[in-house]
Amino acid sequence: MKLTWNTIRARAAKFAQEWEGTGYERGQTQLFYQDFFRVFGMNVRRLAQFEFHVKKPGNHSGYIDLFWKGMLLVEQKSKGRSLEEAKTQALDYFAGLDDDDLPRFILLSDFQNFELRDIEYPENDISFPLSDLPLHVERFGFIIGIQKIKFQDQDPVNIKASELVGKLYDSLVEDGYNGHDLERFLVRLVFCAFSQSTGIFEPLYSFSSYLENHTLEDGSDLGIRLAKVFEVLNTSEEKRSPKLDEDLAKFPYIDGGLFADNIKRVPDFDTDMRNRLLDVCRFNWSKISPAIFGSLFQSVMDKEKRRATGAHYTTEKNIMKVIEPLFLNDLRAEFKRIAKLKNNSERRKKLLAFHDMLSNLTFFDPACGSGNFLIIAYREIRDLEIDLLLEIHAKDLDRLKDGATQMRVRSLTKIDVDQFYGLEVGDFAARIAETAMWMMDHIMNIRMSEKFGLAFARIPLQKSPHIHAKDALEEDWEKILPADRCSYILGNPPFLGAKQQTASQREQVRQIAKLGGSGGTLDYVSAWFIRAAEYSNRGGVKIGLVATNSITQGDQVAQLWPILLDKYKLEIAFAHRTFAWGSDARGKAHVHVIILGLYPARQTPKRRILFTYEDINGDPSESPSKSISPYLVDAEGLSNPHAVVFSSSSPLNGLPDLTIGSKPVDGNYFILDREEKDDLLASEPSAASYVYPFVDGDDFVHGRERWIVDVNNVSPQDVRNIPKIREIVKLVRSWRSGEIPAKGSSNGKITKPTGSARALADRPTQYHVYRRPSEPFLAIPETTTRRRRYIPIGWLNPPVIPSNTVRFILGADHALFGLLTSAMHMSWLNRVGGRFASSYRYGIRLVYNTYPLPDRDFRTTRVADLARVILDERENHPDAALSDLYDPDFMPSDLLRAHKSLDRAIDRLYRKAPFENDEERADFLLNLYESRRRPLMVKRAPRRRRK
Repeated sequence: MKLTWNTIRARAAKFAQEWEGTGYERGQTQLFYQDFFRVFGMNVRRLAQFEFHVKKPGNHSGYIDLFWKGMLLVEQKSKGRSLEEAKTQALDYFAGLDDDDLPRFILLSDFQNFELRDIEYPENDISFPLSDLPLHVERFGFIIGIQKIKFQDQDPVNIKASELVGKLYDSLVEDGYNGHDLERFLVRLVFCAFSQSTGIFEPLYSFSSYLENHTLEDGSDLGIRLAKVFEVLNTSEEKRSPKLDEDLAKFPYIDGGLFADNIKRVPDFDTDMRNRLLDVCRFNWSKISPAIFGSLFQSVMDKEKRRATGAHYTTEKNIMKVIEPLFLNDLRAEFKRIAKLKNNSERRKKLLAFHDMLSNLTFFDPACGSGNFLIIAYREIRDLEIDLLLEIHAKDLDRLKDGATQMRVRSLTKIDVDQFYGLEVGDFAARIAETAMWMMDHIMNIRMSEKFGLAFARIPLQKSPHIHAKDALEEDWEKILPADRCSYILGNPPFLGAKQQTASQREQVRQIAKLGGSGGTLDYVSAWFIRAAEYSNRGGVKIGLVATNSITQGDQVAQLWPILLDKYKLEIAFAHRTFAWGSDARGKAHVHVIILGLYPARQTPKRRILFTYEDINGDPSESPSKSISPYLVDAEGLSNPHAVVFSSSSPLNGLPDLTIGSKPVDGNYFILDREEKDDLLASEPSAASYVYPFVDGDDFVHGRERWIVDVNNVSPQDVRNIPKIREIVKLVRSWRSGEIPAKGSSNGKITKPTGSARALADRPTQYHVYRRPSEPFLAIPETTTRRRRYIPIGWLNPPVIPSNTVRFILGADHALFGLLTSAMHMSWLNRVGGRFASSYRYGIRLVYNTYPLPDRDFRTTRVADLARVILDERENHPDAALSDLYDPDFMPSDLLRAHKSLDRAIDRLYRKAPFENDEERADFLLNLYESRRRPLMVKRAPRRRRK
């Protein structure tokens, strides 16, 4: 079983105490580090060598005190010796080490002090005394396989280029130029600007020079000149007129269909618009990644369209989070392994075979948008090929350069854009993807040419990426690329929750998921996962897709994951837990996502990887795992790594029913603040019979007061006799009918009421859901921030009316309160509950109804008494709201002690051995749930009837 950080910290404290005040380099170094590695549950001799021999500068020999190849170099000194001297000595050893053996970390120590230096990320360097080791022990996570990983972000120059194109777009739209012609015009323009900066057009900047020198300053003839340039680019040299302008004749023939279709109407320009176009053309596009086309794509989409399609442009940094663990890391590792072979004949043979293998890989993005994943994947594969070719031709590289010709250099590369496939519902985005792939191909040809001494360009274009403007959820993927020929599926499908989907999108998900009944509540992205899983099942394809984190939370887990893991036999090979999704485009997308790497079970590696983010905007830590649960936790402690929790309409545990409160659906007109309530009762004292305290989840937690008008069971005559109440009822009717905005609407905009609201328009005195408890009830807020250790639960009394964001139980006793406010129950909510932004969502059917009770009765006097202590401690702080009492930074110590006493009592009802942490509690509960659910799923075999 894996050690937890709490255990490691405790061991570190003991280690620091035992070694305090001691330290002699020659006699104690090995004992010191044997003990140090035991803190992490590791045997140092299985990882590293003591007294590792190495040659130092000046042909001298030296011995590294402790050396772990590729990871750690330790230079140890006796207590009180200078660590600056140790640093100099450690760095001297680097010259004598092979490149592949160079360590990432240097540890300097005199037994009583540590200096840990991170060669890759120097900003992580840290120094501290031995006594502070428990505080910094997580910095040594690399010993147990946990490392901070950084992914490179997009170059800001890309954003600058996108903004220039966006300004031109804005001016063209303002002038009435839009639609398909505008889209094609912009793609062609950016391709030409890129081509003149990168050598596709010669001489450099020939395109912008032509426009500057051959068009009028007022822009009146600019559109006609551009149309002529596009025509020339689409005409092969032998078919061009001999009378063609000399400057136009210099432009090469670009095949591939980019300039094939005539634009029906070229735009008209004035002086300002001409200047904006020239700004785009004068910009140096040579440093631009073709992934800029993704940013361009989003720049020319309005916000409504962006929300409707669920499109979120992907930064290069986030693309690398998918492709590195999906294929790139393994391919580079295999290349390094082959390159190290000593037998030259075998080495060359395997390098050539590896090259053939690369040329046969195929990549498929079934939601490719403007092609960012395909573009970056192509760049990385070509980069790997260049390294490979340099290794293959290392001995005759100079000869190759001396006699290089375009054809000879071109013949070396075997990777081309036709290995890449994509589906994209929008024709504009599909054409962007296709064009950007050609641009990236040219960049990689330049990069390769620099290594071999002569530039070459694949112009005219001969091969094309297979980008199809079709709906991926309607198209047969086998017709695009047979599954047995596909190597990898990758990409970033649309993010749309069940409530944001159109009727047709919802129907697509229902047809693909085949869940029956109401069709489930799956996110739109789930349809891509199911289609990918089905496709992979036919051909053994590895999958790396981005998704909203909702598919690993709440009800969706049980709806989706049995299909992926059990029906289609996939396993999670790697996963990035929740992090913030970045965008380099105007109108940035703000969503929280995950990344999932799914492999056919027979291809899944033994070492799987979880990437975890302490800061959702930062870089992740990488930790190995034997198996990963659909909840994206290490499944080592689970009896069934695929175990998921299915929602239940009634309590499986025998607990009393938990229900939601009243849901008025009133546009906030029934709900009153203190001033509104006082004004109403001052002018209409008789209205007091119809005004009740009202509490939603936030009110309950933060101690706020509000009231609600309740005329659900009041006779029409009584309502008519109170003018103010009658006026409120009219306002509710008008809002439900869509005639007025909701009360408190900031912009006064009328949004369409939901179907449930419209259905109630003719019954304006009634709530959508009406519940008014007549006895004390235990209240649980629907959402609670993930920062809190415990859910703020408590009793409320009539005449309080709870809202639908409050769950409540009638007749609850103190023992039930104690059970539900325990760390054990909180760990269950954390594992299986849904999320709302950064808060837990307490689901009745999923969390409460399924919660596994202990075998021992929890309704004991001890549990009830400890629960009362918690309530008593709350009473000691009468002015504090629950939000104050349960703020983790300010929780009163006496209240925290009371909770911990209750936690220990509840834990012991489940087992005698204490739980290490909440993860262990959650694993225990899920195993308990699974053990009780399985027997219920076994169907009794039917009896055979006699004929």
